[in-house]
Amino acid sequence: MAETLPLFPLGTVLMPGASLPLHVFEPRYRQLTIDLVTGTVPGKEFGVIAVREGWTPDQDGINGLHRVGCTAMLRDVRKLPDGRFDIITRGARRFRLLDVDSGSRPYLIGKVAWLPDVDDDHTPTEHLHVLARAARAAHQHYCRTAWRNEEWREPAGDVAPATLPHLLAADCLLPMRDRQRLLEQTCPTRRLRMVRALLSREAGLLSELRAVPAPLSSYLVEHSDN
Repeated sequence: MAETLPLFPLGTVLMPGASLPLHVFEPRYRQLTIDLVTGTVPGKEFGVIAVREGWTPDQDGINGLHRVGCTAMLRDVRKLPDGRFDIITRGARRFRLLDVDSGSRPYLIGKVAWLPDVDDDHTPTEHLHVLARAARAAHQHYCRTAWRNEEWREPAGDVAPATLPHLLAADCLLPMRDRQRLLEQTCPTRRLRMVRALLSREAGLLSELRAVPAPLSSYLVEHSDN
């Protein structure tokens, strides 16, 4: 059944299980933060959804947004003297955006349906673990190419194969279109294959260009007006 969820449109894709720090300064999202802290929005959960390149949800409504997003759980809040907030969130549940209400609150409210995994390939568990090891190897190769040793770490060994691709992608600077495709993929087997292919491709490009991305610590997301 459809549910409602406050929306926080961003120029990035949040992955389930990934940490997302936000610097909140726009008045409507300050209000959202207050509503989350005070319980006006139950569960301290809101939806992060990527803005389509060249579009704005204020002008284009739902057409300015991708249709699949991820909820963010509020983990920590620091209020600054001028009323802004620094918050820490973690990705939780994927959802499909069905409609947008722009009038009932200062921020957007989405009508959403949850998006669970469906193993269309009916892959045996043993094969999933083989694919997970291959995806981890691709992640290690990417990180050794892109970061200094102290700037990356591997997901814990007990992370489920279905969850692993999102955590691997969250640690790497993949193009937004690829992150969105990964988020939308509901088959764990295909998602493992996809993240392995994407990380191998990006590591190859970095090696060819002899380029090193900026440190992940420089990517605190500061929300700008949509």
